[in-house]
Amino acid sequence: MISSVHATENLVFSVLLQLIVMIAAARLLHVAARKLGQPGAVGEIVAGLLLGPSLLGWLAPHFSVAVFGAKPSPAITILSQLGLTLLMFQIGAEFEFAHLKEKTARRAATWIALASLTVPFMLGLAIGHYSQPRLAPTIDRTVYSLFIGVAMAITALPILGRILVQFDLQRHKLGVVAIAAAAVNDVVGWLLLAVVSALAAAQLSWGASVIQVGGLVLLILVARFALAPLAGWLVRKFPVKDGVLSPNLMAIVLCGIFALAICTFALGIFAIFGGFLGGLLFHRHLDFVAAWRRQVGGFVLVFFLPIFFTFTGLRTNLLGLTGDIDWLAIVLAASILGKIVPVYIAARASGFSNDESMTLGALMNTRALMELIVLNVGYDLGFLPPSIFAMLVLMAVVTTLMTGPLLQWLLPRLGHKVGAGIEA
Repeated sequence: MISSVHATENLVFSVLLQLIVMIAAARLLHVAARKLGQPGAVGEIVAGLLLGPSLLGWLAPHFSVAVFGAKPSPAITILSQLGLTLLMFQIGAEFEFAHLKEKTARRAATWIALASLTVPFMLGLAIGHYSQPRLAPTIDRTVYSLFIGVAMAITALPILGRILVQFDLQRHKLGVVAIAAAAVNDVVGWLLLAVVSALAAAQLSWGASVIQVGGLVLLILVARFALAPLAGWLVRKFPVKDGVLSPNLMAIVLCGIFALAICTFALGIFAIFGGFLGGLLFHRHLDFVAAWRRQVGGFVLVFFLPIFFTFTGLRTNLLGLTGDIDWLAIVLAASILGKIVPVYIAARASGFSNDESMTLGALMNTRALMELIVLNVGYDLGFLPPSIFAMLVLMAVVTTLMTGPLLQWLLPRLGHKVGAGIEA
């Protein structure tokens, strides 16, 4: 009994120490990134990488193992997934479908979204096909290639939204088109990821895949025609007062989020999709969304998100890529050019000027958080080996880091003043 209590206390001590290191490092790098004109989330991603084998594990391996263990502990793994589920709820709740209805931007956004999805996806499939014998010889080539395709095709809508605010583009024509195209990109990207995850979890059994996809469609229909009206009734039953959510409503919503997460987990497409689906149920209720962001969202971003970034960083060893520099160069070139060039062409065809088209290409090249979610799903299912996982994590960081400097160069040419930014 005493030994059991002692083991529990040791576990609590270890987790608390890890949380202190993760949260402090993430906040420090967040502030540093903001001072450099980058989104704070970029600094937090870099902090996660620095705490892993790419730096801390290399400089001080004994200290790294003493703090984080040889691999992420079950407690940190669970916290990262729990936080990611709550974050996905917030992303779903803040999803701005109104951008998809902008009449003046709809045609351009549609073509840009199509270009930004199809070309990177096809390039990802090609990279997966030709790299599999060397980088993933024991992994099914089809699913491996599909995961790379989805990872290269995605655009990070939440980070893009923050960048638009930072550069005062949220109401600019380019900002509206970019966010609308990214919204389409994300919707299709999540659907692709759900289908690919279902195929992977079913181990390419088409019978099981049909059942899983059918179950997902049924769940979406239930959410649309039963749960969405229920969400509206709950918001009316427990109205937001003075910008504060009722504790009863918060408890019901949390239970609902986790119940939907269980449903999607049972379908073999990861619990995080349940969180996103739950958020979509409430996106029309703006008072609820604003209150949730104030009461819960800030805690999720400051506490849970650094855990997820560090969890990703502990699995990423950039130093192990020295023997695969050629494939790393191919991945980076294909990811960057595969986004910027087709978006530029689509924008030019839609009537935008040369500089406007280049700006849209730079915006749509942003990946960051969404990319990491896709990569962790593929890694957890065993279809992305450590080497390609590390390459794609680095690609997510590089493509997002590029956006700020490119905008600082391009926007003055459009007569748009570049400000200091207001992101927290």
